[in-house]
Amino acid sequence: AEDGIRDSVASRGLGDVYKRQHTHTRAQKHANTAFELSQETVVTIASSRRFARGFLQQAHSHRVSSNNTELGAFFQRRSFASFLSSSSSSSSFERQEARLNPSKRTKFHNNNNNNSYFSSASSRRRNHSHSRSPGDLFRALERPTKEDEGLDQSKGDFSFSEMVEGGESPTSPLMQHGKDYDLVVIGGGSGGLAAAKEAAKHGAKVACFDFVKPSERGTTWGLGGTCVNVGCIPKKLMHQAGILGESFSDANAFGWTVDEKQKHDWGKMVTGIQDHIGSLNFGYRTALREKKVDYKNEYCSFVDANTVKGVNKRGVEKQYTFDKCVIAVGGRPSYLDVPGARELCITSDDVFSLENPPGKTLCVGASYISLETAGFLTALGYDTSVVVRSVFLRGFDAEIAKQIVGHMERHGTRMIRDTTPQKFEKTEDGKIKVEFKNTMFGNKFKEEFDTVVLAVGRDAVTEGLNLPAAGVEFNPKNGKIPCVDEQTNVSHIYAIGDVLDTRQELTPVAIKAGVRLAHRIFGDDGKPKLKMNYDLVPTTVFTPLEYGCVGMSEELAKETYGEENIESFLSYFKPLEWTVNHAAHDNGNMHREDNACFAKVVVNKADSDRVVGLHYLGPNAGEVTQGYAVAMKMNMTKQDLDGTVGIHPTVSEQFTTMSITRSSGEDPQSKGC
Repeated sequence: AEDGIRDSVASRGLGDVYKRQHTHTRAQKHANTAFELSQETVVTIASSRRFARGFLQQAHSHRVSSNNTELGAFFQRRSFASFLSSSSSSSSFERQEARLNPSKRTKFHNNNNNNSYFSSASSRRRNHSHSRSPGDLFRALERPTKEDEGLDQSKGDFSFSEMVEGGESPTSPLMQHGKDYDLVVIGGGSGGLAAAKEAAKHGAKVACFDFVKPSERGTTWGLGGTCVNVGCIPKKLMHQAGILGESFSDANAFGWTVDEKQKHDWGKMVTGIQDHIGSLNFGYRTALREKKVDYKNEYCSFVDANTVKGVNKRGVEKQYTFDKCVIAVGGRPSYLDVPGARELCITSDDVFSLENPPGKTLCVGASYISLETAGFLTALGYDTSVVVRSVFLRGFDAEIAKQIVGHMERHGTRMIRDTTPQKFEKTEDGKIKVEFKNTMFGNKFKEEFDTVVLAVGRDAVTEGLNLPAAGVEFNPKNGKIPCVDEQTNVSHIYAIGDVLDTRQELTPVAIKAGVRLAHRIFGDDGKPKLKMNYDLVPTTVFTPLEYGCVGMSEELAKETYGEENIESFLSYFKPLEWTVNHAAHDNGNMHREDNACFAKVVVNKADSDRVVGLHYLGPNAGEVTQGYAVAMKMNMTKQDLDGTVGIHPTVSEQFTTMSITRSSGEDPQSKGC
């Protein structure tokens, strides 16, 4: 039903004319029809935060037949800005509730001298504008509710708390401990949501706390954590926008007439991406309600080893007791400790929702986040530089990191090596003046940028959790929590995801760990209770030339097994799809270079040529690498690859035909198809 509303909003827009309805019964009929006939439904932003959410839940609950699709009874037409105004939302909410709930009508009229809600429709049209986009509705559902403003929600035709939050989760058959919850999950990111839903599936009474503190720039977001809101999802969508820009020259080569200097609309891209993210936020809320997980939009911290305190956006505080707890708070970007960094720079928390184009941009850091950001900004046409203190992509295969950086430089990204920013200052014309220092020679220089993006690491969000109150130990250097099988030093308190010390900071890792942990604790379905395996986790870096890998880098393999036991098979190649395009950039470098892509297989000769590292640099790296990750989990050897028939013509077949080794000294560059 909720998907129906989203599809209808996307297909019809928000500008249709609404008709006013006058009875509660008729409103219920039309709500039902909206779900059953979604292709004829239109939805606008509700006149109050609370009522929009209440409508969706009410519509889901009341299914009666009707041939009409007029939903105007539930809504006034409001701009999104006025929708967020607390004063107007409050009075509008009370008017709507009074209108639909006779028991509150007297109270409303006693407290309001005017009768503005029942004024003419034309008057309302003069005072309110159309809503902006479907994503606004979904994000609006994350706004605070009226629960803590003294409204009586326990009586009358509507129970708004039940409509919005889905009611309290049922009493768990597991609850012999006398606590409020079997499980409290602190953090509503990918791992926390996965753990909460899995535990609830097995009958546990679960509460999930999620609260986003605004970034230094004031950016905030909805339920779902870093990956969905300010990480993997918007990053890959902007990466895709950059890939499309590079593909214009391919299109010309294949006979299409395309202007390679197409103008990119930053605002349109951001709006589309944020609308999609808003719909995901809404879907997560819906999933928690369906699983009977109590969602708490409250900042959570420990009171003691079995009690947490939640504080909502209005400062209202409440305590909850629990039998078990999962900490899944993730991390946030770090800032440089130099003048002006916090005041003038942005991070990955902000870049994906910038309303205005970034212009000339400096990315600070050698991390994959820095290089990914610089890559898509360059591809979108912005003058982009990367300043690096030392090693690019530390921890990844050094040979491939060098190739990634070289490719980016040839395609327009400027690299400022062996240099650190010393100071950020705002100029009179609004630009950011950066003072640099070269770490090799000590000389200083300055340059102005429109935007500076810091990507210099991430900190675990544990500082405000009051971990000592629960007796949980943590690493004072980075705030992360050391665990054994996700279990902290306090036996009934666990941690998953980016907050774990010495574990991969990857969304799928957090999800898998959360599901397996919840199943081990609460599962009674007879299935094996598996522990998380952090070995051979595949990953991809979405730089312009994508990099996918499973297992060890060549350097780590030599360090682990001994250089004498390691052999690397190498192959450079050019995808068939690139061979027709002979266009060049303004700097003379080819759009599609020969032998730009690369494959490497690292084997342990002392263990029957077991593959201990597999690396791929080229298009669609994630899609290529994922399948080989399964094979490596099954102890794949080089002989297994050699015995596999490749699919021709594809880039992935490179792994089935590799014969040139590093020790042979032969040239691994491709000579033909």
